[in-house]
Amino acid sequence: MKRLLIPLLVLLTLPSVVKSSHLNNQRELIVTSESTSESIELAKYLKDNGVVKYSAYWCPNCLSQSELFGKQAYRELNVVECARDGINSQTQLCIDKNIKGFPTWEINGKLILGVLSLKELSEFTGFKFNENIR
Repeated sequence: MKRLLIPLLVLLTLPSVVKSSHLNNQRELIVTSESTSESIELAKYLKDNGVVKYSAYWCPNCLSQSELFGKQAYRELNVVECARDGINSQTQLCIDKNIKGFPTWEINGKLILGVLSLKELSEFTGFKFNENIR
């Protein structure tokens, strides 16, 4: 167990030295893309069904994942900030959940690591909407 916690603790303290140009010294993800009605509908469905996205503000994959939703839909998601210096950080919850990388989705009690397309998220959760979703 200690072998897993030490690398995770190192990873969670790393953000204080990482500089990401897209963040402009922010301590939260700044999503700039526009949402579609489908992405907003999916985000609301995910939130209503207890789906959680574990994330870190400095993580480029987390930003990519969030941009797939767009800024309006992103506000609907249940996002847990794992970076110790992030806004509304819940680092202990991330440690307790054994989050090993970002983004990690918790769907029906299972942890799924990586950027998922909106179509993949809909398939994992049973959400049904337009077949044209990417």
